[in-house]
Amino acid sequence: MQIRELDLKELLSAYEVLSQLRTELSYEEFEDLVYEMQSMNYKMIGIMEKEELISYAGVAIQTNFYHKRHLYVFDLVTDVKYRGQEYGKLMLEYLEDYAKMGMCENIVLSSGFAREDAHRFYENNGFEKRSFLFVRSSKK
Repeated sequence: MQIRELDLKELLSAYEVLSQLRTELSYEEFEDLVYEMQSMNYKMIGIMEKEELISYAGVAIQTNFYHKRHLYVFDLVTDVKYRGQEYGKLMLEYLEDYAKMGMCENIVLSSGFAREDAHRFYENNGFEKRSFLFVRSSKK
């Protein structure tokens, strides 16, 4: 097993796992967005078993007034075949070290309302709920 940054040649593998969480996202959209997000130093991190991607995290070190310098986790998902086997916990431990190396004060993520299992997972791994996320469409 290996945890490492994925490169752009591995987009299809990343998409196959990420699409289990982001079901509305087409591969073409994913590819376009990954290239666009490179400007904000978006990194794709994977837990690999031989050549198979087991768990995926999309992250970036960011700075703002609320969280200061922090690691933002855009997505964290483990392939459905491997859920319940502690890969998510292993990824969070890796991301904690990644954040420390990046001199981050916090690890920050958001999760949808109907994802109670995910919320329980994050809370069991030291995260606490701190705010609400509000979204307003700019397409009227």
